[in-house]
Amino acid sequence: MALLTDTVSSNTTSIAAGSGFQSQQIFTSSGTWTKPSGITKIKVTVVGGGGGGSAWDSSDDNPMGGGGGGASIEVIDVSSISSVAVTIGAAGAGSSTNADGSAGGTTSFGSYLQATGGGGGSRSNGSPSAAAGGVGSNGDINFTGQKGSGGMDQYSNQSNGGMGGNSLLGFGGAFMQRNNNAQAGTGFGGGGGGMNGSGSPTGGVGSAGIVIVEEYK
Repeated sequence: MALLTDTVSSNTTSIAAGSGFQSQQIFTSSGTWTKPSGITKIKVTVVGGGGGGSAWDSSDDNPMGGGGGGASIEVIDVSSISSVAVTIGAAGAGSSTNADGSAGGTTSFGSYLQATGGGGGSRSNGSPSAAAGGVGSNGDINFTGQKGSGGMDQYSNQSNGGMGGNSLLGFGGAFMQRNNNAQAGTGFGGGGGGMNGSGSPTGGVGSAGIVIVEEYK
């Protein structure tokens, strides 16, 4: 099964001959991109936040991992643009005992492109729906993050938490044996793992999004 699905727009934006890469700005918290002198085009990559994993304290349940954040990439002509607002999608929180995880936040580069966060993992002793991956939009290339997975039975009637979904630049929290701590998403936009265990289990937190701006002239 593919980890990520993607769509490619019909628009093609090229960097003019004789131009070249000059610099880049990386945002892991919200702020403002300000164009350096002489820059005429930028390549922007955005990744949404990963969803948090769910948790359950029974032995016959199926806590899900959070979904991976979506992603989008676009080349933008900034000849007449001086600055753009940047919003970074927050990591989805892992749930407390017997609760769903929280969805990751949306990452955006002004109104040019965005990527929604992965869904929070659900908890159920039946057949819960997989946490959806986030979706990129408005870019030249758009990616959908991987869904969070359900738990697996290592022993009869002893479920384990599910894995978080991957993103373009992040990995979901790993599958862990029952009663071990749920794992957080890593990189950018990874979903948190689900947790099944006695006591007060907690789902893994997702990882926050990112914006990367590569600058050319």
